[in-house]
Amino acid sequence: MKVFKFGGASVNTVDRIQNVKQILSLYANEKLVVIISAMGKTTNALEKVAEAFYAGNKDEALQLFTVIKNQHLNTAKYLLVTHYNACYEQLNNFFTEVEWLLHDKPVREYDYYYDQIVCVGELLSTCIVSYFLNEEGINNKWIDVRDIIRTDDNFRDANIDWNVTEGKVKSMIDGLWSTNNIILTQGFIGSTDENESTTLGREGSDYTAAVFANLLNAESQTIWKDVEGVMSADPKHFPDAQLMPELSFDEVIEMAYYGAQVIHPKTIKPLQNKGIPLHVKCFLDPSLAGTIISKKQAKHLPPVVIIKEKQALIHLHSQDFSFVGEKPMSELYKMLGELNIKPNLIQTGAISLQLCLDDRAEKIEQLAAAASLIFDVQVEKNLSLLTIRHFNNELLAKMTNDKQIILKQQTPETVQVLYK
Repeated sequence: MKVFKFGGASVNTVDRIQNVKQILSLYANEKLVVIISAMGKTTNALEKVAEAFYAGNKDEALQLFTVIKNQHLNTAKYLLVTHYNACYEQLNNFFTEVEWLLHDKPVREYDYYYDQIVCVGELLSTCIVSYFLNEEGINNKWIDVRDIIRTDDNFRDANIDWNVTEGKVKSMIDGLWSTNNIILTQGFIGSTDENESTTLGREGSDYTAAVFANLLNAESQTIWKDVEGVMSADPKHFPDAQLMPELSFDEVIEMAYYGAQVIHPKTIKPLQNKGIPLHVKCFLDPSLAGTIISKKQAKHLPPVVIIKEKQALIHLHSQDFSFVGEKPMSELYKMLGELNIKPNLIQTGAISLQLCLDDRAEKIEQLAAAASLIFDVQVEKNLSLLTIRHFNNELLAKMTNDKQIILKQQTPETVQVLYK
């Protein structure tokens, strides 16, 4: 049994959805769990709906959602003939789920509503693809992953309850193999024990696939992308990026930690724990070898470039000029834990420290307010964080030549530069 994950770019047009069918037909005699993301840009569009709703702009939110509805209905019309009516009925149920919420007024935190709205993207895409595959003779069983992946209520970055989830996988999945070779479901989303939808963090579909691979003891996991494999940089911004045919679990964890978007940071551990290899392959040309990620250590890797935009730097200074020692540091880490914030870089000094974070306004405001009880606080925004693994000085100089460097950290293996 293998686990496949198709990202949003692989299902964002009618032609690409038909391409998914062609790929799956190559594995006709194998048992597959297929995870499919929301169609390209749908998650971003749904985020706009959530923002408008939370700002009290109900009409705008409904108008934005109507555009998303029509896009999916048009896709279904192009793809389906005999199965369109059944697909439309299921899509309409998902539409109603969101519209019912949009007619209400927000009384809870933004992250809660974000998850209730954004989660529908995966449900819509998988519904359409499942009906299309069945109509084309590639039989599959669609399931709502929210019935399987149980999480806590840390909305937008929920943590999986592995014990409950494992029990649901065994009770709901194991019995389906006798009549289905393909089980098709969603990535990125789950639900609490009160049936409230949650999301696992952006790019969380990779992680969902790894959870299924782990709990089902899969032979392998494959992530199908629009690039030929794992590249040394984003080829959209760095045309000379190199393919890395082999990588170790350790190296990919390091890359993910620093913000590489190819693999979700949580994805590797469930695979590493059971020695399940991860393939990254190109859905545009399945014949390409791609990248294999395993326990084997890869040698002679090229410099790996990662850039994170929209960064904020929080400057914390001791209020009484005492050393920033164990007590204030422990209090700060307690705040970070309570707010579920992971700094991208920390720089400590005698009486000050600096935290580089993703610029999420609500989180930064909460942290600044809490930290102001023990520190003087200043926030600097509109920054970018450059990380180069396996760097050389020539490349570093080239990439920072015209930049105003705010902060720099360096080890023999990795350099990080925060700049304007």
